[in-house]
Amino acid sequence: MFRQFHLKDIILLAIIGIIFGVIYLVTGIIYNGLTIALTPFGYGPMANDITLGIWCMAGPLAGFMLRLPGASFLGEFLSAVVEMLLGDQWGVTTLLSGLVQGIGTELGFTFTLYKMYNWVTLLLSATATTIFTFAWDWFRNGYSHFPFSMLVVMLIVRWLSMLFFTGILVKLIINLLNRSHVLAR
Repeated sequence: MFRQFHLKDIILLAIIGIIFGVIYLVTGIIYNGLTIALTPFGYGPMANDITLGIWCMAGPLAGFMLRLPGASFLGEFLSAVVEMLLGDQWGVTTLLSGLVQGIGTELGFTFTLYKMYNWVTLLLSATATTIFTFAWDWFRNGYSHFPFSMLVVMLIVRWLSMLFFTGILVKLIINLLNRSHVLAR
């Protein structure tokens, strides 16, 4: 069966939440700049899809580091809490986004029954997060009003962003932590 969260796991989740909460806050500035740059071309809403992978990195990283059910969700949600408390531009809706993103990232680990920690898990997590967050934006940001061709492009861009940030980048970070013996198994 699964082991339970210990104090060191909770401390690590808190550290991940704080670090990524700050990263997520800064990502808001990047998002705003991209929105401004893309709006004259009619692609302003795509700034969200380009940057969303950054906003979802804490979950897969926590899941890989702790290897416990719920770690991915908690890492993502705690990061959203920190981002909101630091005064991001979206206020309390950041918690709803963190909830949706956390569920999406946790599903990748759930699909493998918390037994595989490899590229497959990251691919599943990135794909589930893409689908969950896109459905959330469908309602929250009015994606249903965009032309079908733009929706397809936005979905592909979001998935590529997820693959890069929550897949490749998270795996590189985990590999570096393993090589430095920070993650003792």
